[in-house]
Amino acid sequence: MTATLQTIDTPDGAFTLLAAEDGAVLASGWTADPSAVLARLAPAHRPTDVVTGQTEAADAVAAYYEGELDAIEAVAVRQPGTALQGDGWRALRRVRPGQPLTYTEFAAAMGRPAAVRAAASVCARNAAALFVPCHRVLRSDGSMGGFAWGTAVKERLLARESA
Repeated sequence: MTATLQTIDTPDGAFTLLAAEDGAVLASGWTADPSAVLARLAPAHRPTDVVTGQTEAADAVAAYYEGELDAIEAVAVRQPGTALQGDGWRALRRVRPGQPLTYTEFAAAMGRPAAVRAAASVCARNAAALFVPCHRVLRSDGSMGGFAWGTAVKERLLARESA
């Protein structure tokens, strides 16, 4: 499989996307280092060829940062994983901007209310940052918790979405 890599500037820093030939996002994050984005994918799921180019997903990121917070919702995402992870990533895509959930609420949204630790793991293994908005999940006390791209980015995303 050949995938396209594109890095764009955002108010939160460089954002790199990896998209399949059909445009589906495979991985993304706030970094200018392509290897950091590729590392979000298990070796068996990394593309065999990576080219630098333009992606349609980058247009959605630009629109998001221009205030169209729902622009990212129309972008296809492809993440291989377990059934639990798939359920979790689909549930994350239903979390609305400005309406973050706690890990407990997210576990319930996944259909597994007792699986709070598993819900946190689903967020940690999310390769398609922003498009699968794991930044919208908080600790039960309202604190940030972890975020692969740094809690400062997570705080700014949540502030932008609550405005």
